[in-house]
Amino acid sequence: MRMRFSFLFLSTLVVLAVAGCSSTKDAENAQTEESVEVLYNRGAKELDEGNYAQAAKDFEEVERQHPYSQWATRAQLMAAYASYQGQSYDEAILALDRFIELHPGSEDIEYAHYLKALCYYDQISDVARDQTTTQEALDAFDSLIRRFPDSEYTRAARLKRDLTLDHLAGKEMEIGRYYLNRGHVNAAINRFRTVIEKYQTTTHTPEALHRLVEAYLTLGLSDEATKVAAVLGYNYPGSEWYERSYDLLDPVQRQKIVDERGFVDRTVETLFKPD
Repeated sequence: MRMRFSFLFLSTLVVLAVAGCSSTKDAENAQTEESVEVLYNRGAKELDEGNYAQAAKDFEEVERQHPYSQWATRAQLMAAYASYQGQSYDEAILALDRFIELHPGSEDIEYAHYLKALCYYDQISDVARDQTTTQEALDAFDSLIRRFPDSEYTRAARLKRDLTLDHLAGKEMEIGRYYLNRGHVNAAINRFRTVIEKYQTTTHTPEALHRLVEAYLTLGLSDEATKVAAVLGYNYPGSEWYERSYDLLDPVQRQKIVDERGFVDRTVETLFKPD
């Protein structure tokens, strides 16, 4: 929107200049245009000094005044980086989307994708709030990993992706506990199953299994509770969540866990598959 406004403003100046003399037009152009070096170095200086909004403007001016220079493409990315550093994430994402669309073959394209993912990642809020941005961060990391599996940024992206998954699982757990505590047991079960099926590599899986044991016992589904407890004991035998589940079971159910763990597949992946 800012670029469009600048264009319209400049067009108005041109119309006004036609009514005047050409020397006035030349003088105005001389006053407004600056060299690539001046603009780029000024942007870099503002960036170093933490004046991120001004730095972004200076880098945008490089492209506006010198769109065909070798520095114009780099200035686009630097403007996005300055906006990111200034926590102007929406502006940074717009700039990065434009860079990615215009320069898919750039040597900096991998970094552009990574920086876009960071714009979402740095906005992740606590699990009590809406997790739309968390999902967008996950999608952006997945896109980077899928397109550039050997990129130098992919390792960092994978680590942050794992943290993002953990956050999404934490949100599901919070909602599931809320439902369980208020007697909406079936709704709670759906949330805990989501954690186990979609986010089983996260730290929330042991608790999700335990909460399922609680929920099934609340509904009187002792066989289902025993099955889940067996999976919990098989995969997390020393966890506090297994101890809690074990304490909830009666002696017959406990014996079933001991008997079944020796010969039944109790991996998390097969928990909800039909027998």
